[in-house]
Amino acid sequence: MAQKRKIEVFSAGCPACEDTTRLVNTIACPSCEVTVLDMRDPKVAGRAKVLGVRSVPAVAINGKLADCCAGRGVEEGKLRAAGLGQPVR
Repeated sequence: MAQKRKIEVFSAGCPACEDTTRLVNTIACPSCEVTVLDMRDPKVAGRAKVLGVRSVPAVAINGKLADCCAGRGVEEGKLRAAGLGQPVR
């Protein structure tokens, strides 16, 4: 079985978070395993803190916060550069 790229979307259920979730799902490929995580869950918030999430929405790819999410906002180009939407070979 082919390896999957693990994509975590940290969300608070806000419109911006929903837009990011749609964007990630739109550009995700069959090698991407997308999970949307609710920041209102203390376990999720703890994981987000470990990853360095400072604001939502945020996206982590294979356990690393995407460059676009280290500050504020999500950028499609940086998500693609981090591997989102590219098959795992």
